[in-house]
Amino acid sequence: MDGHGGGGGGGGGGAGGVGKLTRTPSSLLRSPTVRNCASFQAVVVEDPEPDDKKEQAQAKPPPHLHPHLLRAAAAAAVPAHPLLLLALPLAVLLLLLLLRDDHHHLLLLATAAAAALAAAAGAARLLRGRLRLRRSSGSGSVQWFIGDEDDKPQKRDKGKGGAHGRVVREGVEFYSNGDCYEGEFHKGRCNGSGVYNFFGKGKYEGDWVDGKYDGYGIESWARGSRYRGQYRQGLRHGHGVYRFYSGDCYAGEWAGGQSHGIGAQTCSDGSSYVGEFKCGVKHGLGSYHFRNGDRYSGEYFGDKIHGFGVYSFANGHCYEGSWHEGKKQGFGMYTFRNGDKRSGDWDSGTLKTPLSPTDPSVQRAVQAAQLAAENAFHLPRVDEQVHKAVMAANRAATAARVAAIKAVQNRMDGKFCDTYV
Repeated sequence: MDGHGGGGGGGGGGAGGVGKLTRTPSSLLRSPTVRNCASFQAVVVEDPEPDDKKEQAQAKPPPHLHPHLLRAAAAAAVPAHPLLLLALPLAVLLLLLLLRDDHHHLLLLATAAAAALAAAAGAARLLRGRLRLRRSSGSGSVQWFIGDEDDKPQKRDKGKGGAHGRVVREGVEFYSNGDCYEGEFHKGRCNGSGVYNFFGKGKYEGDWVDGKYDGYGIESWARGSRYRGQYRQGLRHGHGVYRFYSGDCYAGEWAGGQSHGIGAQTCSDGSSYVGEFKCGVKHGLGSYHFRNGDRYSGEYFGDKIHGFGVYSFANGHCYEGSWHEGKKQGFGMYTFRNGDKRSGDWDSGTLKTPLSPTDPSVQRAVQAAQLAAENAFHLPRVDEQVHKAVMAANRAATAARVAAIKAVQNRMDGKFCDTYV
């Protein structure tokens, strides 16, 4: 936290000056101006060393003494003013003159003795009223206070809540790579709502837990890509929508920062896929609409058509059967739009061994392809869950922006966040 340093100068030691000095040793203690100043008041609260503790224990009065007796003892302990030394010789001289019966000199000396005693009493009262030593039982700081006796130093609030007792949780933190965080802190980490600005790259607005994205938020990048949805442990996890700067979009389930589960992917060229994903690629059951009007429903493996499925061409032709890495492979049947059929064993997209459409191997392959296509078509949709996640992300981003504004205002007002609250 930023500390406030302060230093005192000799020029502030006038009778009417009022100032605060820090714990650093001050030249005021050696200044003759201050030692002779009538309005100088010292308030000292020490951190006694072991030897000082022993002296305090010896000097501590018994607890049963009355406060008036304590003040009387303190007054008696005040060092004698030089004028008090005049009282003793005057009293001796007065006694000698009384013995000599010199009435003329006796009157003069009595008048002088009365004046000296009055001056000595006034000086003693002045010392007792202007120089006080106060000790605090629970503090180790040293404070010097210059001013009148009635101007007592105010007790400093040691709480972390600021002037109004409110804990300042919003703060600003800069990093060596140029990044910046503005928002809430907890135990020294980004926690709550906040905005993280990547230097020249983008930003994240949303929820934080222990210094990581966690909850809901919005992640946007300089080139135009944007994600809105759920996070867990700093990674996209749950439901969300990612719009790429190229125009592509994925909306669905996420796990470990990648599209994983059921989702919908649309491309800028007009093609789209609805189905299952695994580790960021199409894997499982799904339906793909190509930009040329073709359509495939069935099984995917490693982002490629693989397994059993039905491929319907835009010109009316159709293939039902087995696939391997995007090509017709194994048993299957190709139907032309005029009703003609070609079936058998296929190899790399070419019919290798023609067989009758009624062949058991061909029929089994066709039935498996039709079943896979039907299952892909009836996959559960997650549109509603994605919509709710996007709305929650918008709310979290708004709260993060509010926290960022508070953090900047606190910094401008000189209120620094206690990051360990």
